[in-house]
Amino acid sequence: MTVTDPGLAPEEAEQQRHSLSTAAARNLASTTKSTPQMQGISPRWLLRKLPWVTTQAGTYRVNRRLTYALGDGRVSFTSTGADIRVIPQELRELPVLRDFADDDVLVALAGRFRQREFQPGDVLISSGDRAEEVFLVAHGKVNKIGQGKYGDQTVLDTLADGDHFGDEVLFGDELAWDYTVKAITPVIVLTLPWRSVQELGEHAEALRAHIDGFARDAGKPQNKHGEAEIEIASGHEGEPDLPATYVDYELSPREYELEVAQTVLRVHSRVSDLYNYPMNQTEQQLRLTIEALRERQEHEMINNRRIGLLHNADLKQRIHTRTGPPTPDDLDELLSRRRKTGFVLAHPRTIAAFGREASKRGLYPGTTNVDGTQVVTWRGVPLLPSDKIPITPQGTTSILAMRVGEQDNGVIGLHQPGIPDEVQPSLNVRFMGINEKAIVSYLVSAYYSVAVLVPDALGVLEHVEIGRS
Repeated sequence: MTVTDPGLAPEEAEQQRHSLSTAAARNLASTTKSTPQMQGISPRWLLRKLPWVTTQAGTYRVNRRLTYALGDGRVSFTSTGADIRVIPQELRELPVLRDFADDDVLVALAGRFRQREFQPGDVLISSGDRAEEVFLVAHGKVNKIGQGKYGDQTVLDTLADGDHFGDEVLFGDELAWDYTVKAITPVIVLTLPWRSVQELGEHAEALRAHIDGFARDAGKPQNKHGEAEIEIASGHEGEPDLPATYVDYELSPREYELEVAQTVLRVHSRVSDLYNYPMNQTEQQLRLTIEALRERQEHEMINNRRIGLLHNADLKQRIHTRTGPPTPDDLDELLSRRRKTGFVLAHPRTIAAFGREASKRGLYPGTTNVDGTQVVTWRGVPLLPSDKIPITPQGTTSILAMRVGEQDNGVIGLHQPGIPDEVQPSLNVRFMGINEKAIVSYLVSAYYSVAVLVPDALGVLEHVEIGRS
């Protein structure tokens, strides 16, 4: 046996070796190898748990009954993605327009409102400034701040979703604000300048006549809604006429067109020809590309401003936390706004923050098995993790709760299976050719969308703070 001197350099020791080294042996031996791994693959619970509905011709129309709650003193809105509009008939919630009968004028007025957004602490109007706009609070909270009895500032009122102020501007008089309005949460308002009312042209005469009549009647007895006071006697006898009604529908129902996520995969022909054993290189490249497309698909279904769930929740279904962190009270409030909540979707850090808040109260959320995975539950509803829900630099995020399925008027996924060259439902791979550099190209496309059938199917708990211990 030859003993190698430990003091020799590696190249000198190699010259003295009398048997094959392990480094050389690996060149001839087969290795046990895994398929290519990808850290960016997540559970994608939203894609797994949504019921998927086949969409023919790439479009899905959601027909709804026309609804607006006239008489509650709060204005209602519709939203398409991030675009918010006031329902024209709901402008009758403004006392000055309560009995105005001309729907055409209301439609013209509604079209002149402009959407504006404010951050916490921003001042919407200041006391003493000239009053020139009507404000409708579409989403968020503002404080109406005035002067107290002893000269200090005091909060006169807190206005939230559907409230309004400044409708006295419609009288056209020279007025000044006698209070300040400040945002206490992120706020979306719709504003109507008086000059826009004047631009109504031929409609302005009918509106002006109505407003003048309202001003004349302002001194008469009224109820808290601005209606003429009515003396009422309870009870009746005989056979009074019964009211008649009918069900109206939205005249312009929303249509969802399928979105697309695409990429071009390129593989050199030399690689696919010579290095296809033991794993097919093209198949592995496609597998990882498809995984990345599905990740993007779920991200878009949550965050896209046109179809994303965070932007398409009804304004009345968006609520704020009571104190900041996600407490059991907050989740109870979120769940109470809909029947048959299928699941709650939240960032993993948000679920951890909820667990901390529950533990502080001596509460321990349950667990259940969902598709072979143990997940946390609250009130029997699974809390499914999704890292696609964004967390702001300030450490705030959102929690989604949804009812799912067409039969339950819930949230549904939309796709179109059976497309050419399909490899998965509504996902295809199409050969694009070989260029002069011998590179083979494949077009990989995924088609999808998501629809909320009725407003209360989806709820969002917003501005959830997860950084507190």
